[in-house]
Amino acid sequence: MNRDREYIINFDLPRIFRKSTQKVTDTLSAIRNEIATDIAAVRQRDPAARSDLEILLLYSGVHAILAYRVAHKLYLSKHYFAARAVSQWARHKTGIEIHPGATIGKGLFIDHGMGVVIGETTEIGDNCTLYQGVTLGGTGKDVGKRHPTLGNNVLVGAGAKVLGPFKIEDNSKIAANAVVLKEVPENSTAVGIPARVVRRGGRKPDDLDQVHIPDPVAQELARIEKKLDAHMADGE
Repeated sequence: MNRDREYIINFDLPRIFRKSTQKVTDTLSAIRNEIATDIAAVRQRDPAARSDLEILLLYSGVHAILAYRVAHKLYLSKHYFAARAVSQWARHKTGIEIHPGATIGKGLFIDHGMGVVIGETTEIGDNCTLYQGVTLGGTGKDVGKRHPTLGNNVLVGAGAKVLGPFKIEDNSKIAANAVVLKEVPENSTAVGIPARVVRRGGRKPDDLDQVHIPDPVAQELARIEKKLDAHMADGE
C-alpha cells in the first residue's frame, strides 16, 4: 500500500510541476503584454514621450496602472488586504489612487495623473485617456454599483469629476473641470457644471481641445443678449 502511494506521488509530481510552471509562464506573458500595451498607449498619445524606456521608468501614470494590475489580481483572488496595500503604496508613490476592485481595459493613458481617483466599482473600457485631477467617483447615495462606467476611446479632461453609476458612452469627451452627473451619449462632448452635452453628429470626435470648446450656457446667453440688443434697436 505504501509502495503504491509512493508511486502515485512520484508519478504526479512532474505533472504538478509542469502545470505550476506553465501557470507562472502564462502570468508573466500576460503581464508583459499588458506593459507593452500600456507603453504603446503613451507613445501614441503623448508627443513628449521619447522612448519606451523613458515611459517605463519615469511615467507615474504607467507605474500606477502596473501597480493596479497587480492589486487587481490580488483583489480577484480575495486577498483584499494585500490588494489595498499595493494600491495605497502606489498612491503615495504616484499621487494616483486606483481602487483594486475597479475594472480597467487595455490602453489606459493617465497623463501626468496627480490627483486622479478611480473608485471601486468603476469600469473603464479600452484606449481611454484621463488627465490630472480627474475623479471617477460616487455621490454617496448609491449602493452596489456606485461609480461610473467609461466606454471605449473616452477622454476625460483635467480636473473633471464624473460622479455616479452611469455610463459615458464610446468616443465621448469630458471637458476640463466639468462635473458630470448623468449619462453621456456616444460621440458627444460634456461641458460645464453640471455638465451639458454637445452632440457631435454620430462621428468619432477629434482630440480634445480643452481651451476652444463650446460652452452651451455661454452660447445661450449670447443668443439672449443678441435678441435684447435687436429689440432695443427696434424700440429706438
